[in-house]
Amino acid sequence: MKLDILAIGAHPDDVEMSCGGTIAKEIANGKKIGILDLTRGELGTRGSAEIRDEESANAAKILGIHMRENLGLADGFFENNKAAQLAIIKVIRKYRPEIILCNAVEDRHIDHPKGSDLASDACFLSGLRRIETKDEGELQGAWRPRAVYHYIQWNESKPDFVVDITGFTEIKLKSVFAYKSQFYDADSKEPLTAISSKNATDSLVYRDKNLGRLIGTEAAEGYTVERYPSVDSIFDLK
Repeated sequence: MKLDILAIGAHPDDVEMSCGGTIAKEIANGKKIGILDLTRGELGTRGSAEIRDEESANAAKILGIHMRENLGLADGFFENNKAAQLAIIKVIRKYRPEIILCNAVEDRHIDHPKGSDLASDACFLSGLRRIETKDEGELQGAWRPRAVYHYIQWNESKPDFVVDITGFTEIKLKSVFAYKSQFYDADSKEPLTAISSKNATDSLVYRDKNLGRLIGTEAAEGYTVERYPSVDSIFDLK
């Protein structure tokens, strides 16, 4: 199966929180989209890896994505090395996505910039035919996505472009709150974390609404780029 978009996140819930609206919108437009989680989030203060496995499967069903895989790298300790790069290259070559969405270039959690660099490097290396990888014993062909975009996470990074997600906020939030162990619950006895506060939960709505306000729509999600995007005509810009 060939994908149009592969979204990569260091942890289960990274993708849903940051680009869930974009994914839901493009699926509604008929695009094939998958998610690749680098770790199981096993170092998370709340819940467990097993619980997050179940939650990520539920989030995938809500979004309606076409595949979801987890590389099982070490949460907090994975490195941008050959083994990790090859693991991602195999997935890229298997699904041949046109666009990669991945972690923020700079962010509060150390895994986010690490995941950003790892995914970006793997995308470049995946296009080199002299790097050999196999899938089920068969040699894979080289494949380089045509664009790599970095979604915005905890830090208030300035986006290079935004995607209007009007009408898709509800499904995004449903996919995020599929991670019941991680987010605000007034009755929870679990320790409070950065993302489990009510303020953090509310920010998922007001940040998207603020980006939407700036472009005159209901809501939007922002991205940074590695290379300048282009348009055929200046009139293509909204």
